[in-house]
Amino acid sequence: MRDLGKSGRLEAEAGVLLNKTLVIRQLDVTSEHSVKKCLDSLPDQKVDILVNNAGMGQIGPLESISMEDMRKVFETNFFGVVHLVKEVLPGMKKRGSGHIVVISSVMGLQGVVFNDIYAASKFAIEGFCECLAVQLLKFNIFVSLIEPGPVNTEFEMKLMGEVSRSDFPGTDAETIRYFKEIYLPSAHEIFASLGQKPDAVAKATVNVIGMNQPVFRHQTNALYTPLTALKYADNTGNLSVRTFYNLLFNYGTLFHMSLGFLRCITCNCFRRRVMPV
Repeated sequence: MRDLGKSGRLEAEAGVLLNKTLVIRQLDVTSEHSVKKCLDSLPDQKVDILVNNAGMGQIGPLESISMEDMRKVFETNFFGVVHLVKEVLPGMKKRGSGHIVVISSVMGLQGVVFNDIYAASKFAIEGFCECLAVQLLKFNIFVSLIEPGPVNTEFEMKLMGEVSRSDFPGTDAETIRYFKEIYLPSAHEIFASLGQKPDAVAKATVNVIGMNQPVFRHQTNALYTPLTALKYADNTGNLSVRTFYNLLFNYGTLFHMSLGFLRCITCNCFRRRVMPV
């Protein structure tokens, strides 16, 4: 954890297993000193499975985001992952085994309006992992991208609350208007309709780790799969770009109906009704 002062809930969940099967260490992925200190504290400096879960969000009109804040997102979401992977690879290669798991996002596959910088950081990590996955199979090292859609966490709700109160300096009034009046309400509805609980993402991650031949990609939320599929249905990119534009800005009623339809076609009860016995 970056801040051990916030470890109370995790320690309580661990109970009697604390410092037996679960040991908590301080780690800031943006600090070379912190990374080295943490890895050096491990028995034999051995890492069999690395799960990269550190991340930070960034939402809002591009004009209002400073270059410094953009770099902070990449320092955590991209370079933090790269640094840890770089540190554990020599040992994994020497042993001829290992598993690198990266908590990515469907936004690494499909950009979402007003999430420009966050999506860019996830696109970067997806490309990085695609390159690594091929070469590391030679060493019996697997790479897996876990790609959640919306996840209902305190982090997300806090971020949404903060941006809803921001003045967005440097941004024109029209952009601020449709960010606050169109995007934010739609985002809240998407989280309400498609959002997963963190436990669901954690279980999906554990399932991938437990595979004999771990998959390279795993989307945790079937409700979101049709949205990412739009991108690959048309190699010009126009289908997904114009569909999202029209749903968000021109056909609000259809957008709301689409969310309901997605819930319907992917729910387990519906599947049981339509699948052959």
